[in-house]
Amino acid sequence: MRRIAVPLAVGLVATMLAAAILAPWLAPHDPALTDLSRRLLPPSAGHWLGTDHLGRDLLSRLLWGARASFAAVAAILALVLTLGCAVGMVAGLLGGAVDALLMRVCDAFMTVPTLVLALFMIGALGTGLTNVVVAIALSHWAWYARLVRGVTLTLRGRDYVAAAQVAGLSRLAIMRRHLLPALAGPLAVLASLDLGHWMLHVAGLSFLGLGLAPPAAEWGIMINDARPFFRTAPMLVVLPGAAILLTVVGFNLLGDAVRDRLDPAMPDHVH
Repeated sequence: MRRIAVPLAVGLVATMLAAAILAPWLAPHDPALTDLSRRLLPPSAGHWLGTDHLGRDLLSRLLWGARASFAAVAAILALVLTLGCAVGMVAGLLGGAVDALLMRVCDAFMTVPTLVLALFMIGALGTGLTNVVVAIALSHWAWYARLVRGVTLTLRGRDYVAAAQVAGLSRLAIMRRHLLPALAGPLAVLASLDLGHWMLHVAGLSFLGLGLAPPAAEWGIMINDARPFFRTAPMLVVLPGAAILLTVVGFNLLGDAVRDRLDPAMPDHVH
C-alpha cells in the first residue's frame, strides 16, 4: 500500500502545483469574465468543464483557484517557519526568564483550537486573504517554536556549538551555521503534515466570506457561490470540492511519507 501511496501523493501534489504555476497559460479564458448569455453551459469544446451561473469558464476558475490556494499556503508556511524558528531558537539559546516567558506565550496559543484562534485573529485584523494568511500563521507558529526550542536545547550542549561560542561566533552565526541545518529535517516533517490542514483552513475561511472576495477565483469562494445551484448544476460544487479533496489527500500522504522517511518515531499531531 505504501508503494502506491507515495507516487500517488507526489503525482497529486505535483499536478495541482503545476496547475497553479501554469494557470495564466493553461486557463483558456479570463476567470472573472462574465457572460450571462453563456450561464450554466454544459462541457463543450469552448468550455471544457462548462460555465458557472455568471457564464464564467469553470476550468479557468479552477486553475486560478489552485494558484490562489497554493500561494496562500506558501505564504503561511513562510510566516510560520520564520516566527517559529525565531522564537524557538531565541528561547533555546538564551534560556532562563526569556525562555520561560516565550514558552508561556506558546502555551497560551496552543491551548486554543487553531480554527477558533484564526477566527478571532480575523475578527481583530479584518477580512481579506492577507489577513487570513496572517491569522492562520499566528494560530500555528507555537508548535514550530516548541519543536525548534527542543532541538536547540539539545544542540546547545554539543561540543561543536560550545567551540563556536568560545571562538567568538555571534548567536546569529551559530543559528545560521549549526542550528538551521539540524532543524531542516524535523521542520520538514512537521510542515509537510500541516500543509493540507492549512489548505482546508484557507478554503473554509474563504467559503465563509472571510478571505478573498468574489469575483476572485478561489476554491472556497467557488463552492459558496455555487450553493444555490447545487441541485441544477451540481458540478459547480463537486469540481472545486474535488480539487480541495485531492490536494489535501496528496499533502497528507506526502506528509506521512516524509515523516516515515525522516522521523518515523514522530507521533501524529492534531491542531
